[in-house]
Amino acid sequence: MSPRKIQQKKAPAMPGSPAPEHPAPRRPRAKKTVAILSRKRSLYSTRRLVSAIRARGHRPLVLDTLRCCLLLAQGSPRMTYRGVEIRGVDVVVPRIGASITAYGLAVVNHFEMMGVPVLNPPTSIARSRDKLRALQFLSASGLDIPRTVMAHDRSNVRRLVEEVGGLPVIIKLIKGTQGVGVMIAHTLPEVQTILDTFWDLGQEIVLQEFVAESEGRDVRALVVGKRVVGAMRRKAKKGEFRSNIHRGGEGQAIELPPAYTEAAVRAASIVGLEVAGVDMLEGHAGPRLMEINSSPGFEGLERATGQDIAGEIIEHALTYAELKASARRLSRT
Repeated sequence: MSPRKIQQKKAPAMPGSPAPEHPAPRRPRAKKTVAILSRKRSLYSTRRLVSAIRARGHRPLVLDTLRCCLLLAQGSPRMTYRGVEIRGVDVVVPRIGASITAYGLAVVNHFEMMGVPVLNPPTSIARSRDKLRALQFLSASGLDIPRTVMAHDRSNVRRLVEEVGGLPVIIKLIKGTQGVGVMIAHTLPEVQTILDTFWDLGQEIVLQEFVAESEGRDVRALVVGKRVVGAMRRKAKKGEFRSNIHRGGEGQAIELPPAYTEAAVRAASIVGLEVAGVDMLEGHAGPRLMEINSSPGFEGLERATGQDIAGEIIEHALTYAELKASARRLSRT
């Protein structure tokens, strides 16, 4: 597929936004093989990443994660794909879906064992997939998050609701994605019924504070390395409280003020992600970190902002690979 041209559009600024920066010209690089772990080559993000790799004169290699075969022997981890040994990969960009997290993490870890740099290490992907674990890290580092409770005690649901500020309350599956498994409850019987249902099904859930001033909208910032490369405000469709694009929400490009940019970059760094989608609520006192995604989709963001998000990810992947290669060379001297 030939690279799609992305036209730059100026995003409306949020108060206190810094002036946009213009990237310096980049030097040509030796040809590299960039592997993308993705279940489907036809997915928008995968197609765009492939185009971005080719546009920069490098070789894309799309690998269906579940078709990767992991081989172990003393001191020599190897991997095959459809019977052919995988060699010569310079960097891996994982796009691990929530439904294959366990095997996906094994594949990512295997690439690391083989000495191949991976954009987003397995420990960080696992950390981001567990909503409570990610919030524990963010909260411990001083970032503002909505009040959150996890419990298995059914005896005093009223107290749990009080701990997060009262009704209404947000209820989330620990490992939900794209708005799936996120509910709002307006009464105590509703809360009790939802909790009992999920607990009986063996599901882990959290209760979270309903931030009234952000009802039906949030901010998605996409962090690559130490920069926010694109941001949008997502607004839920009528009759829906979830603002996810996959739930019919609409995205409008914005320029983040420093407090939001700093919070997004810090969140990605705390969780240990090189590429991350950071979701924030616009609280009265500033950004409130809601969630962090290690395999963020960016179709809505590219369309809203007109920015080449795929290109930013690939540029960072190439730079990341060079830094890791340099570090290995230095360690041998």
